[in-house]
Amino acid sequence: MTYPVIAEHILTTVQGTWWSRRRRREDVPPLPPGAAYVFRVGGNYRTFPEGMVFDPCHPDVLDASSVSVVDTRARLVEVERTLPSMSEADNFTVRAAFTCQVTDPTVVARQGIIDVTVPLRAYLMGDSDLPRMGAGHRVEEVNAVRIEVSHRMTAYSAIVPPRVAGMSVEFVSAEVHASDDLRDWEQKLRDERRSWELQRGQRDFETEDARRIAELLSQGSDHVDAFGIARQEIDVTQAAARIHRIAEEDSARRHTAETSDRAHAQARETAEAQMRRDMLLTLLRQMGGSEYVDYHQVLDQVLRETGSQATPGIASAADSARMVEPGKARSGHAAAGRAGARDAQGGFVADEDDLVD
Repeated sequence: MTYPVIAEHILTTVQGTWWSRRRRREDVPPLPPGAAYVFRVGGNYRTFPEGMVFDPCHPDVLDASSVSVVDTRARLVEVERTLPSMSEADNFTVRAAFTCQVTDPTVVARQGIIDVTVPLRAYLMGDSDLPRMGAGHRVEEVNAVRIEVSHRMTAYSAIVPPRVAGMSVEFVSAEVHASDDLRDWEQKLRDERRSWELQRGQRDFETEDARRIAELLSQGSDHVDAFGIARQEIDVTQAAARIHRIAEEDSARRHTAETSDRAHAQARETAEAQMRRDMLLTLLRQMGGSEYVDYHQVLDQVLRETGSQATPGIASAADSARMVEPGKARSGHAAAGRAGARDAQGGFVADEDDLVD
């Protein structure tokens, strides 16, 4: 840093010319805003009068052996000092800020203060108790160290104020920073945390959008079309045509389904009726071999159970069963006795000969 003396130049001796006895200096550097010339004349330092237009023929300018350009504006100057932490591998960095302004350019030029941070750093290093502020803390406890250092610097600057010859210096503040490695690590963790939070937020937004879309779809296609029309993403005519086409397709599907259901029911009824007929025919044929069976009574009982009327197949089966020839006649007395008993008990035929009548 080049402050407050921003430039120094050696000046040559100015000689007069044979055609003019008036001398004039031409090797003075330009003066920037907010700065002042300090000429060394003999063993003295003299500031060129402030507010006066520079005169290259001024006696101090002509007789000067060197010139210093001094910045007289107020500046904020920062200096740093390293403090140890509890760990030998990590340190704290104290950055103290001071306001500085030149009050006497002549003294500053005589002292040759080219970099004001040099005396300010020496002032900061002069506090022997400052390292103890960080020695008892881990590097992660930088906030606690920052508070202690701030209090310490406020007290130290009040008791031992900073002094630089020809300048006014005031302590402003002190900041404490962790090591670069820890800062890089914390920044990496912060970036990763932010990235994860961003991804989680995006997933939450996607989940919310999916839920809203699902609710929208659950309300039917009409509501979806209305939403699309409201957002000017669907044309009204196209939506109406699509709704009409969907209605026609639904009607055709329902008609096809009803026709199929009726055909299936009819086929099932037909199959069940045929199965019942086949079962009755089989039953009647099996009973045709019996000797004493009242087929009309059996037929009436079967018809009552099935809730049907006699069909040609069943009737013919019954007639054929009646005409079946029974086995050999048994002894007359025994057969008559059994026939009479059956006729008295169950209402069967009294004689086997009645089956062929």
